[in-house]
Amino acid sequence: MVKIERPLRNLHPVIFIVSVMFVLLSIFMTLPPLLLLNADAPNAMAFGESAAIVFAMGLAGILASYGKSRDLKPRYMFVLTVFSWLVISLVSAMPFYLSDSGISVTDAIFESTSGITTTGATVLVGLDFMDQDLLLWRSILQWIGGIGIIGMFVAVLPFLRVGGMRLFATESSEWTDKALPRMKTLSRGLLLVYVVFSVVAVLVYWVSGMSLFDAFNHGLTSIATGGYSTSDLSMGKFDSDLILLEATLFMAIGGMPFFLFVREMHGQRGVLWRDQQVRLFVSILLLVPLALTFYRWGVSEDFDFISGYISVLFNVTSVVTTSGYASEDYSAWGSLSFVLFFFLMFIGGCSGSTSGGMKIFRFQLSLIVLKEQLMRLLHPRAVLTRNFNGRPVSDEIITSMIAYTFIFLLCLLAITLALAALHLDFVTSLSGALSSLTNVGPGLGAIIGPAGNFASLPDAAKWILCAGMLLGRLEILSVVVVLSPGFWRS
Repeated sequence: MVKIERPLRNLHPVIFIVSVMFVLLSIFMTLPPLLLLNADAPNAMAFGESAAIVFAMGLAGILASYGKSRDLKPRYMFVLTVFSWLVISLVSAMPFYLSDSGISVTDAIFESTSGITTTGATVLVGLDFMDQDLLLWRSILQWIGGIGIIGMFVAVLPFLRVGGMRLFATESSEWTDKALPRMKTLSRGLLLVYVVFSVVAVLVYWVSGMSLFDAFNHGLTSIATGGYSTSDLSMGKFDSDLILLEATLFMAIGGMPFFLFVREMHGQRGVLWRDQQVRLFVSILLLVPLALTFYRWGVSEDFDFISGYISVLFNVTSVVTTSGYASEDYSAWGSLSFVLFFFLMFIGGCSGSTSGGMKIFRFQLSLIVLKEQLMRLLHPRAVLTRNFNGRPVSDEIITSMIAYTFIFLLCLLAITLALAALHLDFVTSLSGALSSLTNVGPGLGAIIGPAGNFASLPDAAKWILCAGMLLGRLEILSVVVVLSPGFWRS
């Protein structure tokens, strides 16, 4: 009996926190019809019903856990992380399913999962003529997911020692009474920075020629590096080099560590650029598009270098930051571009950003380990030290990083095989698996590439990709730990 009661008692704080999230989510569900003043919100009833159901679920959970212990055991942080993202992905699908658009359960859950994980893959077509309240809900979901991702990477994953994230442990990652006030201060700073960047993005887009509705949606999804657009043409709808440059800047900001922006705000000048992640991230965003532009210039007779560079810069930034926007079909730029974009999908942004992918720091750690191994071959008795951003890198961090990389490649193989078993072609299977695990959004090829979407895939494939999106967003290892039998036995 004790073995049963103790896990249930430890789940009380998990239930309470998730229930509070439900209440907050229900408030966000009321925003689309309210912001549109019901003028372009034909699904106001669907949003009202969804908000009522989710609020009731949250209230029931709060009452059920009221008065119970709020002491969240460290191991149950894994449960909270995985369970919260899973259930929020499911309940966020209600407005899509209850709307008058005839969206199936599978498509509704796929769209909400893609939104909350800021993946940006979509199964909806005819976005230019879709109900504005549904378009707005997609963007709000990505904005919510963006701030949730920042909080998870700054406060939760370093604490859980997942995938090398311990490298970025700060006071915010230490769940002690002494650290909690500092964590609250950092959380407020992160929210402030996130909101300010979002507002600036909306205003800049609006001033540059977007309608207020388009500017609001793209402002939210740019900073969240989500990539949901209000048009089937994505950013290609606006046909403006200025807007592409602005979007590139906002996506790049979304791909940087937000906790460093907070430190800059508190007077630690230059801390952002001194970060090794940021320097490599910016170098990739500048050098790769330049090289690819010269390649396209050399193979094309009527290539406009300036506009071509802006287009390449925008699309490379979109893929590296896992935003998923597109201004044109970059998979049609030639075989070199096709292969290059495939490998760019692995990279991702910096730790502590809204971006997905494998993250810049893991590639840097891999280079440090490679350099160390080469030095040991040349100088077997040498005493070598590993440092990243001026801090020592322990064996624990390296081991965690290697474990993450292995399980990532294993999941990539498994999802690719599962999609291929559904008779999807090799490019669609592989790029779909990779885009879901890295939360990029569009894959490659004619079906799910930047010029297509995921609507034509069988329902089984969509469920598989939903699992991939959640696995990628939760750094995989968190999910593996919760699903392991030993976690619940011990």
